[in-house]
Amino acid sequence: MQPSIISGGAHLDKRGELKFNNSFNMSQIKRFYSITLKKKLNIRRWQGHKIEQRWFTAISGSFRIQLIFVDNWNKPNTELDKINFDLSSDSLDVLHIPGGYITSIEAISDNSILLVMSDYTFNEINDEYRFPEGYFKK
Repeated sequence: MQPSIISGGAHLDKRGELKFNNSFNMSQIKRFYSITLKKKLNIRRWQGHKIEQRWFTAISGSFRIQLIFVDNWNKPNTELDKINFDLSSDSLDVLHIPGGYITSIEAISDNSILLVMSDYTFNEINDEYRFPEGYFKK
């Protein structure tokens, strides 16, 4: 399965704005949390899951998300291809990240908040992998 964007939308009238994502099926979600990156260009790099799926949506500000599909969880190739996605709170687009990927999360604007949703409860499985920031070549 490949990562994909589930597009949201917005309706604006004299009363204000309504943002929505009618295509996003939340039936697999078991927990959610938020990540706040206070400063533009702050980066949280290379952590992910072999099994767990995640869904990201920007609820404030904007983010650049880089994904790497891991070839070997014990010692990944340092030159794996990266896939880039940009998320903005201007819409309720949701980025679906299937299991098998690690992420780099970069704030594009100050005080950005990312909502993260998962299909496993906290500590339900032991499936978190982290790699040093400079491990993968840029």
